[in-house]
Amino acid sequence: MKLQLLLSTFVLSLYANSLSAEEITHSFLACGQKTYIMDEQGQVSWTYPTATRDGYVLEDGTIILTLNKSKAHSGGAVVRISREGDETLIWKGTQSEVNSAQPTEDGTFVITEAGANPRLLEVDAAGEVLLEFPLACQKENHHMQTRMARKLADGTYLAPHLHDFAVFQYDTEGNILSKLDTTVPGDVEHEIHTWPFTAIRHGHGHTLVCCTHGNRVVDFDSTGNVVWKLTNEDLPGEWLQDPCGSQILPNGNIVITSYAGGRVDPQAPKMFEVTPEKEVVWTYLDGEKVGIHHFQILTTNGQRLTQPAQK
Repeated sequence: MKLQLLLSTFVLSLYANSLSAEEITHSFLACGQKTYIMDEQGQVSWTYPTATRDGYVLEDGTIILTLNKSKAHSGGAVVRISREGDETLIWKGTQSEVNSAQPTEDGTFVITEAGANPRLLEVDAAGEVLLEFPLACQKENHHMQTRMARKLADGTYLAPHLHDFAVFQYDTEGNILSKLDTTVPGDVEHEIHTWPFTAIRHGHGHTLVCCTHGNRVVDFDSTGNVVWKLTNEDLPGEWLQDPCGSQILPNGNIVITSYAGGRVDPQAPKMFEVTPEKEVVWTYLDGEKVGIHHFQILTTNGQRLTQPAQK
């Protein structure tokens, strides 16, 4: 079954047709060793001085950032930046790292902490904890515990656990509802490092997963079967170089960032967009050996994308 059918709830045919005859341009928020907003003309319109892991630009222009650990925040942090540039601390990490922070439609924030006691929290705008439960990931390697956790429309939580080679779904009490194995069939020793980094629930129970060090992006159906897969064999070159973040656009296309893009192959893009048929329709290169950890596409050809972003 083609992915365009699986993503039918997101396909806006009029939007897709309007872009087919012209060059695609995007503006986006980039999170990584450098944090910035790039406009559609390829100019940086905003920067932030600290490295980040996750980020969102809300409809009112507010920016939510997950900060790397630093001298100022030894366990990482989550901050809110207003349109006027005022910064407010939402959460100061209490362990090794804060790895993601998703703003919800209810005005809360879903946050994950890595450390001796990995956990997921949901906090209000003032940072008061509303919900908390432990994550069922390995504890030996803190950095490789979890990444882009997201609250789903049904109130449950989806969390990729890298060294566990699985995407876990939890209820509000931390009970495991499902476990999606990202191991390549037959790879008993896990020689292909298909560590799940970003997991996007879409359509009728499907999950699109960036398997970072395994250099592949995979779509699973509701029963865990692989129904679509993108590898470097589908691309003009070794473009999937540690793919971390992804976003499903309203027209069903998928944008992917390769954290190591440009390091191994200077001609490999840092970000690119593919159609469900795996046709490349947009690329982003900047010539710098600085990785993009995650991102958010904000506009396409001057049109602001609908929210919440599927990322």
